Amino acid sequence: MKKAIVLSSGGVDSTVCVAMAVEKFGKENVATASIFYGQKHRKELDCAKAVADYYGLPHYEFDVAPIMQFSNCSLLANSTKEIDHKSYDQQIAENGRGKVSTYVPFRNGLMLSVCASLAQSIYENDDVTIFLGAHADDAAGNAYADCSEEFVSTMSDAIGIGTYEQVHVAAPFAGVSKSEVVKIGLELKAPFELTWSCYEGGEKPCGTCATCIDRAKAFAANNACDPAL
Repeated sequence: MKKAIVLSSGGVDSTVCVAMAVEKFGKENVATASIFYGQKHRKELDCAKAVADYYGLPHYEFDVAPIMQFSNCSLLANSTKEIDHKSYDQQIAENGRGKVSTYVPFRNGLMLSVCASLAQSIYENDDVTIFLGAHADDAAGNAYADCSEEFVSTMSDAIGIGTYEQVHVAAPFAGVSKSEVVKIGLELKAPFELTWSCYEGGEKPCGTCATCIDRAKAFAANNACDPAL
């Protein structure tokens, strides 16, 4: 039996992955998982649960915050840094290629490992695909090295080896832009109204952090209104 676990952040990209997995495998064969890693707010986790409920999927949440307590990434509650309110392109132009201030140490590697263990626990005898919503814009300029196609491919190989070739990683957007992700989501009628992308945890998205900027551009490129605003 083929199953899927979607690593769900409650944002646009992972929610489109949920829609894709449900369409491909059927909702009875899909589960979602979200990770609390010490971020400054829980809004994205609440949205991940809302998306799972929308599709009628089992949802799992894990806490790996103790591992991140030593990091000073600006996204984390214990950080002394403020979140940079500039686009990724602007940050790279100012600072050069390489990780941006919102890079969380090996976050995708850690979260994929959690999902691999979950897959082997709840789908012990099944072939499982873990969906990761990383897209090409995230990897551009090496802003997030753990979103690159090379990283995803290598992690998938490692997870396959460690799970007797029963679990693998799929990152369907690793080679496409966020605007293409939104396009696919609109076609699949993904519940964008339930999602949250902003790095800040206010009542409304700030509109000026890098992920807010990317999201706005992606919807504009599709001549679509963002239903979450």
